[in-house]
Amino acid sequence: MAKQRKEEPPKGSPAWMNTFSDLMNLLLCFFVLLFSMSTVDAQKFELIASSFSQSFSIFSAGATAIGDGVLISNGVSQLNELDDFISSMGKVAEGETDDTDSIEKMSEALDAEKMKKSEELAEKIEEAMEEQSLSKEIDMEVTSQYVQLSLKGALLFDSGSAQLKEDALPVMDKLGLILERYGESVIEIEGHTDNVPISSARFANNNELSSARALSVFDYFAETTSLDPAMIKHSGRGEYVPIADNSTPEGRAKNRRVEIRIYHTMSSY
Repeated sequence: MAKQRKEEPPKGSPAWMNTFSDLMNLLLCFFVLLFSMSTVDAQKFELIASSFSQSFSIFSAGATAIGDGVLISNGVSQLNELDDFISSMGKVAEGETDDTDSIEKMSEALDAEKMKKSEELAEKIEEAMEEQSLSKEIDMEVTSQYVQLSLKGALLFDSGSAQLKEDALPVMDKLGLILERYGESVIEIEGHTDNVPISSARFANNNELSSARALSVFDYFAETTSLDPAMIKHSGRGEYVPIADNSTPEGRAKNRRVEIRIYHTMSSY
């Protein structure tokens, strides 16, 4: 019987070696790629940072934080000029008073604008009072909130009375025309007395008398003018807001008064 001839193995490396070699090449490329990503070209990064600085105003002159801080290991980027960045966003460091100063400046500017509005209103009212020959009968005071007209109590009322005198009605009519023309916002009427005690069948004290006098003025304007009664307030302050010394007859005469405050549209009433 003839002997069978053994088949010779194929030449070259075994087939499994090809697969293993491909796998090793892939792993090598993968680790090379990781290594290349872990290094930073400083020059290229400077260019990129400079571009961001011009576009977003985050970095200053292309400054970088890579490699400068411990936070890099945690994956957090830093800003070298953090204070400048915070300030650029409208914030201030602890202890500074930039916000307070800004608020104060805004408040001062608003007060100045209100005062200008009051002065313009006062100028118009003063001209109108001169035309109506009321300058001697009415005193004027100006604040940033209102223009105040003060009428002597003796001009409007008899002693201890809250009824308007007949002689006072022409003055009230002229004043009503001025209020119609320039009363662009709230009008407030306040009655005031001296400190001499009063006790009568109608009024128990000065508070009631001053309130009744303010109400009488309010009622007259509501009946004889086109003013909106809802925009007119009235109150009695009694003897508690004197403008002169109550120890003299002249001072008590000044304290017996009716004040009319004309607020403008910028008032914070």
